[in-house]
Amino acid sequence: MNMHLERCAQAGIAVAALAVLAGCASPGQSITPQARSRAVAARPPAPGAEEWPDPGSAKWKQGTFAHLDNVRKMAPGMGKDQVRELLGWPHFSEGLWGAKEWNYLFHLRTGGSDFKTCQYMVRYDDTPLVVGAWWKTVECAALANPPAVMPIPAIPTLMPPQKVSLSADGLFRFDGSRPEDLLPEGRERIARLASEIRTQFKVVHYITVTGHTDRLGTDAYNQTLSQARADTVRGLLVDSGLERAKVRAVGMGKRQPVVTDCEGTRATPEMVKCLQPNRRVEIEVVGGN
Repeated sequence: MNMHLERCAQAGIAVAALAVLAGCASPGQSITPQARSRAVAARPPAPGAEEWPDPGSAKWKQGTFAHLDNVRKMAPGMGKDQVRELLGWPHFSEGLWGAKEWNYLFHLRTGGSDFKTCQYMVRYDDTPLVVGAWWKTVECAALANPPAVMPIPAIPTLMPPQKVSLSADGLFRFDGSRPEDLLPEGRERIARLASEIRTQFKVVHYITVTGHTDRLGTDAYNQTLSQARADTVRGLLVDSGLERAKVRAVGMGKRQPVVTDCEGTRATPEMVKCLQPNRRVEIEVVGGN
């Protein structure tokens, strides 16, 4: 009889333990509109170089070939179940349901059978919903999002690439990057440029919008700011009638300055003025007339 009671007690403990584990996992959370809006509005800065995990610490060191169509569907406000459906489980031992960050090792094709292994990071808020996703390097981001180059038709004739450089100070409020940060004259300038592109180019093969910053601030901050500004200008060009699939946005941070002889490191008014040409958004158009 005592042995029977002991077995029953052990069975009860096991059942309770399973119930606790099941409660800890609870992957099936509903996503409220309010939580999704908070996640979309968060827009955290890109992770710094020191925040990326060592590839050698990955649980699945061999990585996987990325399904780029799935990666391109990633967006703020998604839940972990949605991310898992698109990307699979993370490749590092970060935990699953309680983790605020998932990291992946993805192989990206570079031509033929060659490929490059790239790191990809997804971060979550407390809900948890996605607040941002990043490639570790600009090279990997470019491999994952190549420009949509269309075949060149016999007619019309291909024109030399046309490039326009717009001062970021004339487009955005200071330190601004969102659509609501656009100055009225900046919004008008971009809309007028879109009209000129539609008039001058019978066929547009692709348009590249590249954001640049000055050297003041951290690498991560400038990379995020330049990408956000490029995204905003791209969105306005598309809203002005240009084909979305043919317009790409790239953030170059402070890596391509046009002015390099400004002395000093402090953000004095003189320094800010001297570095003004570096704060710009360049728009390159390739097409024919």
